[in-house]
Amino acid sequence: MKKPNPEHVKKLCSIINTSPYPSLLSMKLVDIGVGYAAIEIDIQEKHRQLMGVVHGGMFASLIDTVAFWSVYYELNDPDAWLTSVDLKLNYLAPAKSGKLFAKGLQIKVGKKICYAEAEITNSNGDILTHGTSTLMILHKKELVEDLSFPRKFLD
Repeated sequence: MKKPNPEHVKKLCSIINTSPYPSLLSMKLVDIGVGYAAIEIDIQEKHRQLMGVVHGGMFASLIDTVAFWSVYYELNDPDAWLTSVDLKLNYLAPAKSGKLFAKGLQIKVGKKICYAEAEITNSNGDILTHGTSTLMILHKKELVEDLSFPRKFLD
């Protein structure tokens, strides 16, 4: 099994954790590897809707993001990237405070389409949200910005 290059993981986490949207929501990528990813957030006032619970859009953003990154290391083409084409969620329980833990697992990676699932739990391990994501593989020529990283895997 391929082992991710720690330098690549470090730079990837740094870029993700400081990029505009994850920063806005205070998401933190805490673990990533072949076929999985994990993101955490400490619930803040900005995550809550009018009734004081975490907004469904926050859960959707976590599911979308962690599913995306769970597929990342399975892309063999170094010029490949991903975009979400479908996101399905089941909201199972609310959250008001504490920490949220999002875990994504890659289910299948094809030539053009990938599929992943994700769940969000609280500190007690209760499942709050479950979702699936279909992602389409893109290539750098289709992207706006070119990002430079150390190699993905150790030899």
